[in-house]
Amino acid sequence: MEKPNLTYINQLARGDKAIEKELISVIKTEFPEEQKDYYHSLAVKDFKKIEENVHRLKHKISILGLEKSYKKANEFEHNLRENSLKGQQDFEKILIAITNYIETI
Repeated sequence: MEKPNLTYINQLARGDKAIEKELISVIKTEFPEEQKDYYHSLAVKDFKKIEENVHRLKHKISILGLEKSYKKANEFEHNLRENSLKGQQDFEKILIAITNYIETI
């Protein structure tokens, strides 16, 4: 499995440590909330909300340099439109990897 990284954030910041710090702060603040919303929507089987949650989380996946994981998340999002949870396990592994990573940055 890919490992999250700060490559894209560093590119966006262009060496400005304040911008880098702000972007990391946004991820550390928003990701746990978005993840919590995802699991809540999943618990109540609200496929439209789950899809919306996955869509928002995909942006964090992309920002953290997880290209293959982004494709998996995208596939899961499309499956949700058909009320299918195919890809859920892979998606949740990505969430775990990100959770573990943001605790270290």
